[in-house]
This record gives sequence, structure tokens and C-alpha cells, in this order.
Amino acid sequence: MAASSMKDIKRRIKSVQSTMQITKAMELVASSKLRRAKEKAEETRPFFDTLYAVMSEIAEGTKGFTSRFTTPREVKSVGYIVVGGERGLAGGYNSNVFKLSDAHMKGKDAKVIAIGKKACEYYRKSSHPVVLEYSGVGEHIDVPESYAIAQAILKLYDQGEFDELYISYTNFINTLTQEPAIIKVLPVNLEPSGQPAGPGVLTIYEPSPEEVFDAIVPEYVAGILHGAVVESFASEQAARRTAMETASDNAQELVNDLDLKYNRARQAAITQEITEIVAGAGAL
Repeated sequence: MAASSMKDIKRRIKSVQSTMQITKAMELVASSKLRRAKEKAEETRPFFDTLYAVMSEIAEGTKGFTSRFTTPREVKSVGYIVVGGERGLAGGYNSNVFKLSDAHMKGKDAKVIAIGKKACEYYRKSSHPVVLEYSGVGEHIDVPESYAIAQAILKLYDQGEFDELYISYTNFINTLTQEPAIIKVLPVNLEPSGQPAGPGVLTIYEPSPEEVFDAIVPEYVAGILHGAVVESFASEQAARRTAMETASDNAQELVNDLDLKYNRARQAAITQEITEIVAGAGAL
């Protein structure tokens, strides 16, 4: 009986150790991808900040400025770009961003642009129609690809598919902290810079400030999208690294407990054998 118990414990130890090897390997892969994703996220921020500054300068420096991208419409339908992960095993990463998005969509005629395999799968089963899907773009997305996606989204906006556009993603704070966030993309809400232009500064925009502004908006939306996808990918890797580290630690604790049980079972078997030998010798 004891021998059978020892075999079961040994088999389970081997199984847990195999699982621990997988979780450790996934932790190392996530750590490697996280390092590259953090660098990429830091590189994209100046691009977005510069575009936003130029747009603010045009709007503030042009008397009577109007644009179809800044003029609010009567809101009948709302578009949501939801950036999810490509895989699971990342703790609450995907569920957190979906929960926030669903709460923001509640009571609205919402249409979804799903980015990431998990977002595509989740919103195919929801009551909100998916108008665009992009899977497998998180790790290798670049500015031209972001621009192409932004152009497709702006085409839907111009066609009246939705009157407002939001993007839901996960903001990378640090390796241990990732926060889901939603920001408004369209209509563009430009905050006043609060800094007066220098004396004698006059910028002439050709063919017109409005046309220059409208030409920058696709780049601006692409910048927001690119930054959100990169931030989300970094957050996904950080969440997966943390989840796999926790899984590895739990597996190690389980192995230690099983080792203890195995040693106790082995000692019990040895004690039983000694008892039987002593009892047999006493009978002689």
C-alpha cells in the first residue's frame, strides 16, 4: 500500500516539475519581449506629442478654425477600438480591459474595432457588432501599419458608421502595474497650450490651415493607435511574466510539499519493514 502511494507521489512530482519548466520558460520569453516592448513604447511617445503640439498650434493660431474632426456630431453610434492580447495565461490582463470597455459601452449603440486575437474572439460573442478585426499585430506593429488601420477607421467615421471614437487599451505603468484605460480619439479635443506665441511669429499654412490639420489627423490617430497597441503589448508581457513567475513559485511549493509527503511515506514503509522483521524474530 505504501509503495503504491509512493509511486503516485513520485509521478505527481514529475508532472509538476514538467509544468514548472514550461512556466519558467514562458516567464523568460515574456521578460525578453517586455524589454523590447518597453523600448518601443518610449520611442513612440515623442512622435505623438509632436503631432498633438502641431495640431494645437494650428487650432489656436487660426481665427475661426473649424474641422470635421473637431466638430461634435449628434451621437447616435459610438466606435470603440479595443486592444486585447494575442494569448491567454496573462492573469487578469484581458478580462480587465474587456470589463472596462463593456462598462463604458453600456447603454450605447457601440461598434467595435477589435485588435488582438483575444479581443476578436471576445467581441464576436458579444451583442456589439465588430466592424473591423486585426489579429497578430501587437508584437510587430509599425507606423505604416498603424497608419493603414487608422485610415480604415477614419473612413468609417467619415461614412457615419459612428459619431464618436474611443480607444480602450492597457497603460503600462511598470513591470508590476498595468492599468486599463479609455481615451477619446474623435472628435479631436485640443486642450489650450496656455503658452502665447512669441512676438512676430506668423505661420502660413498652404493650401489652408484646415486642410493641413485634416491631413495631420490620420497621422495623429495612427500615433494614438500605435502607442496604445505598443503599451498594451508591453502590459501583456508584464502580466504574463508576473503570472508565470507566480505559477512557478506555486509549483515549487507544491513540489516541496510532495517531497515531504514522499519522505514521510518512505519512512513509514521502512518503519513497517523493521517492525515486521522484529516481530518475526520475536516469534522465532
